Amino acid sequence: MTRLRLALLNAAHDDTDTKRNFRREVDADLVEFHATEGRLPDSFDFDGFLVTGSRSSVYWDEAWIQPLKDWAREAVDRGLPALGVCYGHQLLADVLGGTVEGMGAYEIGYREITHLDNTPLFAGIDEHFLSFTSHQDAVTELPPGATRTAENDYGVHGFQLGDSFGVQFHPEYDMETARLLTESKDLTDEKRAEVMGGITEENYARAQQAKLVFENFCDYVREVKDIPRTGPSVGTPD
Repeated sequence: MTRLRLALLNAAHDDTDTKRNFRREVDADLVEFHATEGRLPDSFDFDGFLVTGSRSSVYWDEAWIQPLKDWAREAVDRGLPALGVCYGHQLLADVLGGTVEGMGAYEIGYREITHLDNTPLFAGIDEHFLSFTSHQDAVTELPPGATRTAENDYGVHGFQLGDSFGVQFHPEYDMETARLLTESKDLTDEKRAEVMGGITEENYARAQQAKLVFENFCDYVREVKDIPRTGPSVGTPD
């Protein structure tokens, strides 16, 4: 199979788990750039790109955020398909003209989400599915022309605008990441115990279906870029 070449714009400040999770779940050659260190691609020679989660907010005045927005905006304008996860979802919404705001609340843990069956990103996923969540910002106004593709009681959990997709939840998480993140958050003892109690093999198994968004995104990129499924592999870059 011809391998896709995707830019992975890593917005995580401590990126060990992020790198492991995306490399495990995305069947493509991922060329990684540590966006928080100001490292971005110097070209747009990719089949598409992904933007990861982050503990930052897209509206913060941090030196690395605006260059990341500028690169993502130009990449979209040049026709690169995009997938943003959590912070990446919010960043894409922002650069495409939407609004991101603090919720005044914090959604964390395995949570039920509903997709609206109006995007190829959720092909093969049940209407009501489970995935791990961790966010206190949300897309409160979609970009002009965008379609809401997923939601729950905390608001927008997915959108599509052209070849750009965002998901608020974390389909890439494994149980280790979910536990470490929960332990690191400033939660009440009661809330931490509740979330940790939900990080079970059963819930992780139920959340496997949400991981199809990565396969579906790669299939979408192949289709819009007319990339064949057969042919020599180009290998995996460092």
